[in-house]
Amino acid sequence: MSVFNLKTEYTPKGDQSVAIVSLVKGLNQGLRHQTLLGVTGSGKTFTAANVIAQFGKPTLVIAHNKTLAAQLAQEYRDIFPDHAVHYFVSYYDYYQPEAYMPITDTYIEKDAAINEEIERLRHASTQALLTRQDVIIVASVSCIYGLGSPAEYQKEHLRVQVGEKISREGFMKQLIGRHFERTNADLTSGTFRAVGNSIEIMPASAKDIYNIKIVGGEIAEILELDAVTRAVRSTPADFYLFPAKHFITNEDERKRAIQSISLELENQLKKLAKEGKNLEAERLKRRTRYDMSMIAEVGYCNGIENYSRHLSGREAGLPPDTLLAYFPHKPDGTPDFLTIIDESHVSVSQIGGMYAGDQSRKKTLVEYGFRLPSALDNRPLKFAEFEERVGQVIYTTATPGSYELEHSAPPAGKIVEQIIRPTGLVDPVLEVKPVIEKGKYGGQIKDFIEQAQKEIGRGYRAIATTLTKKMAEDLSDYLKKEGIKAEYLHSEVKTLERIQILTNFRKGVFDVLVGVNLLREGLDLPEVSFIGILDADKEGFLRSDTALIQTIGRAARNSDGRVTLYADIVTGSMKRAMEETERRRVIQLSYNKKHNITPTTIKKNISDITESLMSERDKTVKRLVALDRSTVGTSAKALKQLIKDKERQMSEAVKTLDFETAAILRDEIKGLTK
Repeated sequence: MSVFNLKTEYTPKGDQSVAIVSLVKGLNQGLRHQTLLGVTGSGKTFTAANVIAQFGKPTLVIAHNKTLAAQLAQEYRDIFPDHAVHYFVSYYDYYQPEAYMPITDTYIEKDAAINEEIERLRHASTQALLTRQDVIIVASVSCIYGLGSPAEYQKEHLRVQVGEKISREGFMKQLIGRHFERTNADLTSGTFRAVGNSIEIMPASAKDIYNIKIVGGEIAEILELDAVTRAVRSTPADFYLFPAKHFITNEDERKRAIQSISLELENQLKKLAKEGKNLEAERLKRRTRYDMSMIAEVGYCNGIENYSRHLSGREAGLPPDTLLAYFPHKPDGTPDFLTIIDESHVSVSQIGGMYAGDQSRKKTLVEYGFRLPSALDNRPLKFAEFEERVGQVIYTTATPGSYELEHSAPPAGKIVEQIIRPTGLVDPVLEVKPVIEKGKYGGQIKDFIEQAQKEIGRGYRAIATTLTKKMAEDLSDYLKKEGIKAEYLHSEVKTLERIQILTNFRKGVFDVLVGVNLLREGLDLPEVSFIGILDADKEGFLRSDTALIQTIGRAARNSDGRVTLYADIVTGSMKRAMEETERRRVIQLSYNKKHNITPTTIKKNISDITESLMSERDKTVKRLVALDRSTVGTSAKALKQLIKDKERQMSEAVKTLDFETAAILRDEIKGLTK
């Protein structure tokens, strides 16, 4: 019996029923590779959800970017509200990898801005996999990067229970040994504080606080508290507390790892000396010895992932543990979970390209004495290693690549088509218009503005796709000057900000979205009725037939959808994309006529995953700021006076050591000032 229960008002329609039956049958037959060739708007996610429910195993869903992963996570949460659906992406808002450029003798230190909320969600993902069966993890390709040993992570967890014999100091020592940080201020994920004879902890995966009261050398009471109101949610008899970091080793393992690192350092120093690289040897010796001291004293150091092979005891060259290792496996070690690769024509090649780029950068660091050779083993999986670790795979895409077509070919695999849209929606009407004038933007911009304004007047939205980030930004500014509410979106926009931009776009906060390839695969925007593909005749990755079909598909969720390709010539890619679009239109129109269906625009709730990512305190602050603004209006004088009052209240809260209230007031002041 499946551990998953769907909760949805919809039932499979069109091609969906046949696709679900066929895919589940293939999984039960043990097929390793299957492709769901589903057109945009045909409900591939709904089909996949039904397959997950019927197959009944933990599932990894891989998306090629964080924005799409967030959208999919929200959709699966809506369909599986009673189960563990988690979001696992890179926790960096900004990431500059460590690198060295010999030509200019420039060393670039690793620089990263970690998003604490995403880090919390990563811990929630791994903990769910180690404690539950009804788990769906929606991940970006960060799932193939080193994460720390699941065995050590699980082994080092604590079972905190009422009646346990332990001293207050002993309990705090155990927390510090698992990388929890002590604080006297407000708690955040992975921190704790001592309050009288109680210790308060916020787990790395949670937003609530656990208050552990220790009396007479034993745990007398456990309270689960709301982080903001401090209201008691429950009084559990016990709970499980996992380490605050994924890279975790016990003291004995650390000693062994330090000896192993020391031996490698000694051998590498001899090698560098033999090559006459005295500067490199001195550099490596100082850095590595400092890191060894940090690992010995506190169990952690910056860049500890570069020593992951030593910490886990792996042999040189073996792949690291990744998120895939946290999924269940059969007794013989084979994967026992389902993998769905969304928009596989992009995701598969992205997974395959991670290893080479990583190795090129690290080899230079090793050669010039910035890292030990073992740093090369802190790497993403090679594609062959990834294939071994994912078991049965379903690829979902409207435009399968050569890899999917080859591996899903019968009899070893299966390709299932899903062309019919249950809504009756037809692929958009296509039109080719010349670029006309030459210049910075050309006549295509003037025409796009005219077309977009028509759609905005009808209550719809419009999208413009450009070839470069710079043009996306420039065009967005130009549209604003023309009186059109517009925003741009590209890869340099922070993860959560991208999601908020898309949510505001759907809500009508602005009317035109300008972007590059982020506006192609998987984004579900039923409010969009018009897309202008600028410079459609510039052959290349962003204007290939696959890219054009995907972009055209963004307008296929609206019954009035149409697309204009701005081009002076019709390229081969354009011709193929237009022919495939027409083929699909004919199939859908025939189905609509046969079943007397009138196409209707998809009605989809506008939900924002950032709201579920927001901490309870942030939600409280947001409500309070809104209340304050509604009370005093927008008068600058009134707002300044209110801010002064809040600052005084914050100071009084600090004096009485009420740090929770002080933190809320501090964030209110920030919101009001902004």
